[in-house]
Amino acid sequence: MNGQVAGNSMDVDGEEYHQNQVSIQRSSSPVQRASSVPHRLPHFTVGYVYSQDMMLHSSATGEHPEQPERISRIRTAIRDANLLQKMKQIPIRPVKQDEALLVHSQEHWHKVLAIQSMTPSEIFESEAYYESLSLYVTSGTTRAARLSCGGVIEACLAVARGELKKTFAIVRPPGHHAEPEEHMGFCFFNNVAVAAKVTQFLTPVRKILILDWDVHHGNGTQRAFNDDPSVLYISLHRYERGQFYPCGPFGSLESCGEGAGLGYSVNIPWPKKGMTDADYIHAFQQIVMSIGMEFAPDLVIISAGFDAAVGDDLGECFVSPAGYAHMTHMLSGLAGGNLVVALEGGYNLDSISNSSLAVARVLLGEAPPELPPMVASEAGTETVWQVAMEQSKYWKSVNPKACEPREEVDEISFSIPEILKGHRQHFLYTQYQMLQVPLMTKMFEERFGSQVMCTSDFLQNPTIIVFVHEFGNLRIELDGKPTCDVQMENSYLIDFSKELISWVTKEKYALLDINVFPRPFASPLPRGHKHVESWSRDVLTYLWDNYIQLSGAKNIVFIGHGPGCHALMELMESRPVGMIRYVNTVIQVVGNMNIPLIPKDADELRAWYSKNSLVIVHPEHPAFAPEARILKRHGRVLQIEESKPIKLIMKGLPLIQDHIRQSLVGKPR
Repeated sequence: MNGQVAGNSMDVDGEEYHQNQVSIQRSSSPVQRASSVPHRLPHFTVGYVYSQDMMLHSSATGEHPEQPERISRIRTAIRDANLLQKMKQIPIRPVKQDEALLVHSQEHWHKVLAIQSMTPSEIFESEAYYESLSLYVTSGTTRAARLSCGGVIEACLAVARGELKKTFAIVRPPGHHAEPEEHMGFCFFNNVAVAAKVTQFLTPVRKILILDWDVHHGNGTQRAFNDDPSVLYISLHRYERGQFYPCGPFGSLESCGEGAGLGYSVNIPWPKKGMTDADYIHAFQQIVMSIGMEFAPDLVIISAGFDAAVGDDLGECFVSPAGYAHMTHMLSGLAGGNLVVALEGGYNLDSISNSSLAVARVLLGEAPPELPPMVASEAGTETVWQVAMEQSKYWKSVNPKACEPREEVDEISFSIPEILKGHRQHFLYTQYQMLQVPLMTKMFEERFGSQVMCTSDFLQNPTIIVFVHEFGNLRIELDGKPTCDVQMENSYLIDFSKELISWVTKEKYALLDINVFPRPFASPLPRGHKHVESWSRDVLTYLWDNYIQLSGAKNIVFIGHGPGCHALMELMESRPVGMIRYVNTVIQVVGNMNIPLIPKDADELRAWYSKNSLVIVHPEHPAFAPEARILKRHGRVLQIEESKPIKLIMKGLPLIQDHIRQSLVGKPR
């Protein structure tokens, strides 16, 4: 520790910092309000720090990547999305000397303060010196740097004191390269490191996790806590054998801290450019969250550089706004949700504003956007495995076996969904002589091959039961949540459809069994098909047009289960005339999912569906909440006294059987 701090206030440059100092100005003409209207201040759980004065630090040429507009564009993006009004603006102030000295030396403090007194000629003459440190300076540099550091301190204190749950420090210049003795790499004070030390000094917070996803290693932050077990520092960055800035071995995977801090520095060093969402999410799942849960911090601080974002020419990686949102969401699950996001790098104005907006949405409680199916790269999986090998020396939750790259056995390996599909195909063939229905388009065959099965009399039987569903439930016992290792002997598959299929074949009905879950490792989705639901709808429509309508069936019954219900509803929307003409009844076993609705403008279909449907839900379904309303568009909704969705179809099977029999009364069989 550099410098001494004592008492409950910090005296710096002749001014005393009081924790609870409040300035109140009274209006000379107070506004009167009715005594019956209580005065309510808005309740905020999320805050932000921002000041235009941080834009005073500006390159004379205007061409430096660390430009003032970085923070103004972020603020504008959040404001234009109508999110700023949901966040409390936290007053900003400059970092004080005794605060900075918790991390930096006295000499370093005076070195940064001296910049504000430099004449234009001195700034010009020192340009080469500062360029050698990857810096530029102006008359406004000192104030901007002090505000940037002080802003992160205030953002951390607001969370640590329980005033807010989450904060976003929209600050510049960045800080994570600034070392205790030296400013460098666009950074003057180490904002996050100083804020962490001040927070530990002034609040009950003791254990802090700093997650640094800036594309460059935060050498200054790791240096500040290299021997400190109370701060866990985790960094994901381009390393490239120490050739990527800030260069050298300090950011290698073997650099794990020293002394009492050994094991509390975790480096995930990417070996090349071009890393993607899949690589970062893989590292989070296997390393970051496992260690984070085991460490159990009181506060999480994200050193949020957005230079690994898509479009950033310095970082040359491909992390999307959705990727940053998912990482933020995962970190929100630590420390009871106490989270601070502090801006570091990121130099493409569009990328940094879009990424920051995605992070802000998560801070305000929105779910992160859906990510497409993805697999980490060979370089990513190899790096994570090597990190796991190193970190398993210090953390019980890190399991190198779970991270071992798959490519060595890829040609002889099978995914769990493929195994389950193979089992179901074998079961339906051996027990009921059901056959695979050929799908004549390459995309359908690739995604749903072996997932559509029918009885041999499908084209001749006058009555067809069409069962639309996903997998049964895979019940797995784990060694532990962080590692997710499976106890194979205590794991099993629950197939809720066995009793239904047995009854259908016993009644001598034809059966078309459709598993609408697309194969996970098939080729990438073509443009226009972004969701699993669209594939489900399309394959159902294909089967209706090419098989069901062309069969000899006089009676058609649809049964949807779980996610299959929505696919079935989309088929009805796209083929309303055929459904009304040929289908006897539609049974939807919804479970916990939202009840699908017939479109408002489909009057004829709505009238038909309300008379010829059965929708089964459990007794606590949200549709029966006091403020909810059951509409005709929902169909005929019935509750069954079974709270577990997996058992709902089994408990409701007698009701389903009776309903089908009634729909077939007087019909040819």
